[in-house]
Amino acid sequence: MDLALVALVAVVALALLFDFTNGFHDAANSVSTVVATRVLPAKWAVWFSAFFNFAAVFIIGTAVANTVAKTVKSDFTGIAVVFAALFAAIAWNYATWWIGMPSSSSHALIGGLVGAGLAAGGADAISWSSVQKTAIAIVVSPLVAFTIAFVAMFIIGRMRNRFGWSESAKGFKWLQLVSAAAVSFGHGANDAQKTMGVIAALLVGTGHLALGADGNIDVPAWVEFSAYGAIALGTVWGGWKIIETMGLKITTLHPSSGVAANIGAVTSIFGATGLGAPISTTHAAASSVAGAGVGSGVGINLRIVGEMVLAWVTTVPATVLMGFLAMRATMLPGGWAWAVTGALVVVAAGLIIYAMTHSITAEDVEAEVPSEEELEQPLQLTPHLEGHGPAA
Repeated sequence: MDLALVALVAVVALALLFDFTNGFHDAANSVSTVVATRVLPAKWAVWFSAFFNFAAVFIIGTAVANTVAKTVKSDFTGIAVVFAALFAAIAWNYATWWIGMPSSSSHALIGGLVGAGLAAGGADAISWSSVQKTAIAIVVSPLVAFTIAFVAMFIIGRMRNRFGWSESAKGFKWLQLVSAAAVSFGHGANDAQKTMGVIAALLVGTGHLALGADGNIDVPAWVEFSAYGAIALGTVWGGWKIIETMGLKITTLHPSSGVAANIGAVTSIFGATGLGAPISTTHAAASSVAGAGVGSGVGINLRIVGEMVLAWVTTVPATVLMGFLAMRATMLPGGWAWAVTGALVVVAAGLIIYAMTHSITAEDVEAEVPSEEELEQPLQLTPHLEGHGPAA
């Protein structure tokens, strides 16, 4: 038996598990708005989103995948480095999902790669130009998404007043569906490529794939379809705790403000994907919901937003440290590497299984969604901006 090949297959499977966690962790990016406004039942919403997640495979290229693949230089991208990076990203995804906090799967992966790369080869192992592109996106994408959602809400509000439309007019519900489909498409287009990039980098690092003359990787079709399939399956599974936070705890959404939130997210996500930047679709979507809440006059729950920003700020340093330590564990002498690494995997797997079997469900979230009568009430300024807001 070729142990190297077995290890390669196992780490590719781990990459697809990360992609699955990305799907359910970030399902809230598009699902939360249509669930919170009763445009779609919760169970249908995740299938709706998953369909458009996967549809991107037939249209979008691999620019983001190549950016991620170049985070750690190919000379250092071996099985151990990719394992350590994925372990860190998966652990962070499950931890933040368990507490219902919409953090970035993308930045968790980048942080894990940087930490593992530093442990393997020091600063010289990292392609800092790729990291810089991600760092810029961390700051710019939430600002862009918030601003566009705020402006979109202002324009929608003026149109609503001009034509006498209600916040829950049928036209807004249809626009929500269209814009939510676009957010789902953008989520698949940007986030599935991150897993594609990791697998492609692994194949290059192990000699199973060659770099092109231009330094880019021609990602195999099986990698593309596997990554898009895994993220779609994760979306179907749900990740309801984060959907609850984004849809019901940041602000109170109506179909009109849901449209504005989706417009902000779509603009930011598609812009980054076009530039080949591994944006956080979660940052974009959550910032858009906040922008729509402020723009509508309803306001935002400052405590929830503060906790969310804290999670954003700590994601990269936390996963850098986790990736570094996981990589160091694989470098221990003798049988210690297998023993410590195996123990980490077993403990993490146990915690993951417990979490997935003790989470809230679609029915729990739907029970908290405002009724049709409440959604029909005119928007009014509330104390949310003072730090109160929807019940946490």
